[in-house]
Amino acid sequence: MPELRIEDTPPLKDPVLIAAFAGWSDAAQAATSAARYLTGFWEANRFAEIDPEEFYDFTEHRPHVKLNEDGVRQLDWPANECYYFRRDAAEHDFIVFVGVEPNLRWRHFTDLLLEIIKRQKVSAVLTLGGLLADVPHTRPVRVTGNATSERAAARLRGLDVSTPRYEGPTGIMGVLHDALRRNEIAAASVWANVPHYINATANPKATVAILERLERMFDINLDLSDLRTASERFESEVSEAVSGDADASAYVRQLEERADAEQDSPPEPPTPLPSSDIVVKELEEFLRRQRESE
Repeated sequence: MPELRIEDTPPLKDPVLIAAFAGWSDAAQAATSAARYLTGFWEANRFAEIDPEEFYDFTEHRPHVKLNEDGVRQLDWPANECYYFRRDAAEHDFIVFVGVEPNLRWRHFTDLLLEIIKRQKVSAVLTLGGLLADVPHTRPVRVTGNATSERAAARLRGLDVSTPRYEGPTGIMGVLHDALRRNEIAAASVWANVPHYINATANPKATVAILERLERMFDINLDLSDLRTASERFESEVSEAVSGDADASAYVRQLEERADAEQDSPPEPPTPLPSSDIVVKELEEFLRRQRESE
């Protein structure tokens, strides 16, 4: 498989693979930000990558040009990279995959991931996702997790065993999970619910929620202090934008009332909410100005 570049074959102890893909399943960059945080915090070592040439329409996923430390122009292509982290005195090590949902050849792309999984004798795969939902930014982030088998639930503790009931279009994560099921590899997923009216910018609050779930699942300690500070600032900025607009305030207030009611009782049929089109436009413009002023 020439598209798969393996730089090293590290000996790992019963590894668990954590995967995140930019694109359709990564609302507000919640999942990929969490995966990148892990690679940085652990100082994980890259050992494999998938060449992007055969899998992307580069008019949709354009390479980026930037200047390196020496001031030389450098071209960055869409990256799909695997990192490993060994845990001393722990029952298993980690592999973290951070990638971009491909435009083309999804089955072959998935076969390349399976090659890495089998070569490294991965015992379980956990995918991370961000899901757009009618939730307010002022309430705790709802994180859902499920495993599709008892074996996966036992391997990835803290997840309920359930059969997904969703029917409709899917992304590369759905294709990967189908391949894992057919190859009898334990798999599960964790999703953060992200407010749909602020999806054009990174949401550190959702990223923190995913990482906190991983801490409990794997009994790991992460330093999330900087991310929590960014999360508080983010929520404050969005609240400031909302407070200056009557329609936006009414929209968020109704979402808050619905979220609070669902905590103690089954949700009632949703009442009509104000159109979010203006809310989204104003919030995106406000947050863009905030970022530019920093």
